[in-house]
Amino acid sequence: MSKIRIWAKVALVGVITATLVACGGSEEKETAKVEQKVDVIHWKMVTTWPKNTPGMGTGAQALADNIKEMSNGRLDIKVYAAGELVPALEVFDAVSRGTAQMGHGTAYYWKGKVPAAQFFSTVPFGFNAQEFNAWIAYGGGLQLWEEIYAPFNLIPMVAGNAGVQMGGWFNKEINSLADFQGLKMRMPGLGGEVLKKVGASPITLPASEVFTALQTGTIDATEWVGPYNDLAFGLYKAAKYYYYPGWHEPGSAVEAIFNKDAFEALPKDLKAIVRSAVQQANLDMINEFTALNNAALQTLVNEHHVILKPFPRDLLEALKKASTETLEEVAANDPESQKVYDSFKSFLAPVSEWHDISERAYINARADD
Repeated sequence: MSKIRIWAKVALVGVITATLVACGGSEEKETAKVEQKVDVIHWKMVTTWPKNTPGMGTGAQALADNIKEMSNGRLDIKVYAAGELVPALEVFDAVSRGTAQMGHGTAYYWKGKVPAAQFFSTVPFGFNAQEFNAWIAYGGGLQLWEEIYAPFNLIPMVAGNAGVQMGGWFNKEINSLADFQGLKMRMPGLGGEVLKKVGASPITLPASEVFTALQTGTIDATEWVGPYNDLAFGLYKAAKYYYYPGWHEPGSAVEAIFNKDAFEALPKDLKAIVRSAVQQANLDMINEFTALNNAALQTLVNEHHVILKPFPRDLLEALKKASTETLEEVAANDPESQKVYDSFKSFLAPVSEWHDISERAYINARADD
């Protein structure tokens, strides 16, 4: 057989082999496509926020969008603002019973069901955002939080923080502790309990009702969040005195809560995606408030002529004393609260020591002329 005929046969075999391989590869690709087809998991997220509330409401939607993108569309979450599916203050129950698989709010709204939950929102004269995150991640806070939510079939995670808030909006000047006597003020959580001790009447209202209550005189004062949110809510139209600092909410955490059955039913990779997305949301929110609060404050003062004032020093000292008494009483009346409060105190002491010679010392040095 000539070399030419041998080469021709070899070439023909090569063509046939290449064709078979190509066909096989095509079949493998088609098989892979079939295998990649998965069912989309649809969830509902209910929130305590009015639709598109800056920071919190928009943060809830961003979290849902991020989970969908990170999961390549496998976990699709529809977000419901307060009142669209359930009222704002019923989010905890709705997620607990499985009406929705996920909730977005803040833990002090559930104090009637779980008194210890308040510690996972904010504590008067307590943790700032950085310290709260550290306690949750490295101080045993998350384990305690999970423990107290477990009987309700819920899994909690930190989904944001507004940072140090403002002291609130008042329809009169606050010059002393006496000015709190008989004051009707919207303030939920542990801060509200402190108000009782100094003669005021705390009222818990969802965000959607705050402006109207202040404008109509149902309440005399309100705290909400800080300049970024307060400007958007138009609170300057209902009161002119704007006080600081937010002694009652030094680091207000936002929580994402999950129906445990729904979360545990997710495949392992989707669970990891959800946890990662929530962590990102936590960081994004504090960054957003830090970046935008001062510009909003300047607008309130310079364009809307809001009167910005600090609380008197002696008033803050009285509120701090009342706060300590309140925390001790709440803890003494509830074993779970006592357990959480003990953890809170044991973490706050050393982290405060460190911040005295780090954050506080640096900020003071930076402020010096």
